[in-house]
Amino acid sequence: MTPKHEDMAEIIRNHHILQEQLLSWYDQNHRVLPWRARPKANRPTPAYHVWLSEIMLQQTTVKAVIPYFQKFLRKWPDIQDLANAPLDDVLTAWAGLGYYARARNLHKCAQYVVNELNGTFPTTVNELKQLPGIGPYTASAIASIAFNTPAAAVDGNVERVLTRYLNIKTPIADNKKDLSKHAESLITDIMRPGDFTQALMELGATVCTPKNPSCMLCPWRDSCAAHKHGTAASL
Repeated sequence: MTPKHEDMAEIIRNHHILQEQLLSWYDQNHRVLPWRARPKANRPTPAYHVWLSEIMLQQTTVKAVIPYFQKFLRKWPDIQDLANAPLDDVLTAWAGLGYYARARNLHKCAQYVVNELNGTFPTTVNELKQLPGIGPYTASAIASIAFNTPAAAVDGNVERVLTRYLNIKTPIADNKKDLSKHAESLITDIMRPGDFTQALMELGATVCTPKNPSCMLCPWRDSCAAHKHGTAASL
């Protein structure tokens, strides 16, 4: 069923309010991370840094990733350096992060970007998804954070935030497509898509946490359906 013109205008207005609330919160409360540009930065985070951090962060905590990310940048400051490194050296530097297929794909992807794309990451989600080891989420994260494209990067944190915001009581696995559509609608028509992508992830990582969410610190609490119904902690 297609929304009426008046309904669509209200939906768009509400989305703009949510965007402004979240970005304002992020500007004041963001964590300083070595792969993250400051909010409102004139230059976004380099694609190499976004890609490297996102691959490392798969199934690994931020705290564990920080020293590895810093070590990789010291050893291989750019993607050309990483592509030229022996795979054994990359695997050795990766030791302790686990899931070694990520390291192999990292090296393979670096070589592909250098040898086939002149060392430059593509800017669109569809092109990024063609690279080794890059799935839909990572492609959207790179496109959004590095190239300021309005692409919705939906990870577990984002799924949890939206599930609570909408008070969806069925399992997340049953609602992934709908959650992705909602995330896409939120990032449409926005001036700072890269910051918004990181802000939504940050909200899930630091406030809308899996257990004991800090609802009183959330910029969306007044319009969050789970907060209204007292179900946030159980979702």
